[in-house]
Amino acid sequence: MSAVLNTPPRLSPQSLAALPPPAAIQQLHHFAYKARDAEETRHFYEDILGLPLYHIIQSDHVPSTGEYCPYTHFFFRLKDGSFIAFFDIGDDVKAEPSPNTPLWINHVAFRVDTVEELENTKARLQAHGVEVLGVTDHHIFKSIYFFDPNGIRLELSAQLADEVQMERESTTAHARLAEWTARKEQWRRDRAAGKPVDQLKPQQNDRPEVGARA
Repeated sequence: MSAVLNTPPRLSPQSLAALPPPAAIQQLHHFAYKARDAEETRHFYEDILGLPLYHIIQSDHVPSTGEYCPYTHFFFRLKDGSFIAFFDIGDDVKAEPSPNTPLWINHVAFRVDTVEELENTKARLQAHGVEVLGVTDHHIFKSIYFFDPNGIRLELSAQLADEVQMERESTTAHARLAEWTARKEQWRRDRAAGKPVDQLKPQQNDRPEVGARA
């Protein structure tokens, strides 16, 4: 049986034209996650990673839903003015990982200026007993990976590609995604028809060297 996707309906061109324009989204404001303990999280982000604790909101009720759930909501500021934020609801329990998602998928990536900074941060994290993967080469950037005390996977990335290369990459993005979508639609049809199907693979492998050393 094929999966049912809860996708919103596509509006007609006339309906789209009648809508107001989208907001000019300037930058990320914040990501927010559940924290096991506020002080444990503060120590990690402020004392080890160097992100200053910048703002706290405390309340007994959730403003968006009105439900009763006392919390401390606290924010760490990045250089560009955006934040990573957390909620401590006082239960000493960190969020459980998604049961159907590999641990490496859901993560937050922060940008740093140089590969040397990646290496320095890796040494600093390891000195505090944090396991670090990398430095990993993604061709257009290099990264290190590690988990915070709440089980959130973090990535620090140093960009290698310049604006010209990234602009060139952007010219093929829609076509490549359309190819993937077509392959996925055929995969769904085959599965719905009861045909044997293998794991869906993309039409292009940008990282053949990774499989070669596995």
